[in-house]
Amino acid sequence: MTTLTAPTHPPARPTTRLGGAGFTGTTALLRLAARRDRVLVPVSAFGLAAFVALSAQATFDLFPDLTTAQASMAPTLSNPALVAMYGPISSLGIDSIATFKSVLLGAVFLALLAYVVVRRHTRTEEEAGRLELLGAGVVGRRAALTAAVLHATFAVLLTVLLTVGWSIAVGLDPAGSVALGVTWLVIGLSWVGVTAVAAQLTSSTRGTAGWSLGALAVAFLVRAVGDTAAADSPARFLTWLSPLGWGVKVSPFGENRYAVVVLGLALYAVLVVVAYALLDRRDLGAGVLPSRAGHDRSMIASPGALTLRLARGTLVGWVVAYVVLGVVLGSIAGSVETFVDSPQVADMLRDLGGDAGTITDIYFSTELHFAAIGASALAIALVTRMHTEETTTRLEAVLATPARRVTWALGHIALAVLATAVVMVVSTAVAGLVHGEDVGDVRGTITRLTGAALSTLPAVWVALAVAMLLYGAVPRFTGLAWAALIVYLLLGEFGELLNLPGWLVDLSPFTHLPALPGGALEWVPLAALTVIAAVGCGAGLVAFRRRDVG
Repeated sequence: MTTLTAPTHPPARPTTRLGGAGFTGTTALLRLAARRDRVLVPVSAFGLAAFVALSAQATFDLFPDLTTAQASMAPTLSNPALVAMYGPISSLGIDSIATFKSVLLGAVFLALLAYVVVRRHTRTEEEAGRLELLGAGVVGRRAALTAAVLHATFAVLLTVLLTVGWSIAVGLDPAGSVALGVTWLVIGLSWVGVTAVAAQLTSSTRGTAGWSLGALAVAFLVRAVGDTAAADSPARFLTWLSPLGWGVKVSPFGENRYAVVVLGLALYAVLVVVAYALLDRRDLGAGVLPSRAGHDRSMIASPGALTLRLARGTLVGWVVAYVVLGVVLGSIAGSVETFVDSPQVADMLRDLGGDAGTITDIYFSTELHFAAIGASALAIALVTRMHTEETTTRLEAVLATPARRVTWALGHIALAVLATAVVMVVSTAVAGLVHGEDVGDVRGTITRLTGAALSTLPAVWVALAVAMLLYGAVPRFTGLAWAALIVYLLLGEFGELLNLPGWLVDLSPFTHLPALPGGALEWVPLAALTVIAAVGCGAGLVAFRRRDVG
């Protein structure tokens, strides 16, 4: 008589270190995220650290002693518009003056990096359907969110450590450098948590962008109102309601309040816990908030109209930001003459913005070149959106209609060209209006500044062409357009101050822009940049036409 026995099964394979409770596969996804961002994260961390260190080094080279620095900078640093943009200065020490612009501005850029990393590895993967494919294997429900949060946290920590080390290396006070790192840590980790929550609220990457970037804009505005309020006003308390305000309250190179890091860590922990709770209460591919119902019939009749419709939120946000920038530039212009009592400051402005025209002209030329780099970021964002449309297979649905792929791509390029022109003109028109009221010549000031803004566009279009060429030829490396923009910034704006070789500085298209207003309009460099931009976009279109979609 034969005895039947139940088949024996091999013991279950152990899960990863973070296995169980929905975390299975986290380690593998973390390695995948690190590999995908092997260029983005190191380049961004290096660029932000260089922004602080090189700016500080240039300031040390500019001012021979603290007395000269205080005499030159103190009248301008108290300007309310400048305080609203960069936050209040921690002290009148040379280290604080050297890092005045980079502390808060760099922290905002770090928050943007955290947002990009978290969104890319959560909502973008989910919207593209890749997370569903991974979930069909041995991957827990919480693994993707955990890997994204850990990877973004690593990016923040790497940037902070690199910045602190480089700051100390160039001669900044070690205690203040650590406090600067605390400022960035508070804001960077806060936006890891904010974006993690935003990715659970909506079912699209654009919705995530709206919530996360909208929160960043609100936090910046609340902090600005609190920092510019009168000393005895209750509105001063608003600074403590914003994570960006917490970063300012650390007061690097001043009081060095390291304990503020507790607020950032607490918010980070709470938001991550909330993100997990929301994740457990929604379906894969959906958001906690219901999607808005569309119209019965669409009025969109062309790929270009669809591109404009999808980008309208982004465009509105950039226009508003550049209106604020115009107000700040116009408000500060009136105090530039006192700002440059020091010959060293005048020499610095001439190095950055040219040596033609009045000091005010040089100031506007310098700031417009920075604004043009910001407009380049808008152009790159609009071009890289094409890669997102392709990887999420939405492009296939568009091309299933009579629309042609080249026409679709041309629509994005045309929108980027037009959008960059609009934001630059809007900014200079507002700056001209504000400054024109002070000098009694509104029309003339607006005309001169608008012409100067238009002269920067060929360099912006070169950055656009680089992004288009990368997308058309090697779409997986489209993100390198952001690294190229960082290189342009460092070479074009700090190259001469740091005595870099001329051939290296000339690699930045922004180096070849005329010093307007005030200088002579040179058509040859602008025409050459325009031709380079056209050829680059054309080559990208040809490459895109010849390769397979997806």
